[in-house]
Amino acid sequence: MPENEIAIPPTAFAPETPGTPGTPGTPGAPLVSALRVDSLSYDRKSMPRCKCFPVGQAVWSPSHTCFTDFSPPEISLTRKLGAEFVGTFILIFAATAGPIVNQKYNGAETLIGNAACAGLAVMIVILSTGHISGAHLNPSVTVAFAALRHFPWTQVPGYIAAQVSGSICASFALKGAFHPFMSGGVTVPSVSTGQAFVIELLVTFNLMFVVTAVATDTRAVGELAGIAVGATVLLNVLVAGSSTGASMNPVRTLGPAIAACNYREVWIYLVAPTLGALSGAAIYKLIQLRDDEAEPPRQVRSFRR
Repeated sequence: MPENEIAIPPTAFAPETPGTPGTPGTPGAPLVSALRVDSLSYDRKSMPRCKCFPVGQAVWSPSHTCFTDFSPPEISLTRKLGAEFVGTFILIFAATAGPIVNQKYNGAETLIGNAACAGLAVMIVILSTGHISGAHLNPSVTVAFAALRHFPWTQVPGYIAAQVSGSICASFALKGAFHPFMSGGVTVPSVSTGQAFVIELLVTFNLMFVVTAVATDTRAVGELAGIAVGATVLLNVLVAGSSTGASMNPVRTLGPAIAACNYREVWIYLVAPTLGALSGAAIYKLIQLRDDEAEPPRQVRSFRR
């Protein structure tokens, strides 16, 4: 090779071996690889920087300016708390407005309408703010994530304060808009205390089981977290809405209770969802596949699966 000729590494323009996907920015390769981005969990990682087209310098230059060559900005706690406040406000406003409208207009919403209000609200908030704060929207979810080491305990008080504040503000906004029908948005049991406690625990267990799967397990379809969690909320409301109101969330009950001055059996909706969330997250972690179980070398039939 002549001395004035510079050797270019094969990885600069094309893959080294046939059949290997090219790096982003090379001819025939995708510009951005399909990487998974989770919401809801604290340990969600942002997409790494990709190799891209250089500007004004040779490809083999050790340093170059790039359109996407910048570090992802750190999200401040203030922004996270702001997102939690707004997200909880939207959720409580929509989930509580459904039953209020149902009462005001003689059952116009029906149970299916109430379930859709809650499920759609959860879905759109997760899809819109999940990349900022994780879109917990629920103190029980925050506590469960912290207990399983997916979220720092130091941020738990701030998240809960933002969620409670968002719930109270949404509830008083509804009280002003729909007075005197605010009582329709309060979750009170229509069954016995023991039955209400068990129902709220079970529906929150279902919710947190799904949340833990889509938010913390890299094998789950994390891009569909909003749809999966929203559908779970909708299903739970259809099952438990007529019995307990299907709160699944302490601030779903606390904010409307304060606005309507109705604290009947409020302790159920503070304790049962928290226990249900902790048990749902713990059970999923027990059955979650380990890294060495992702692709077993051979099929092993066993009754102890």
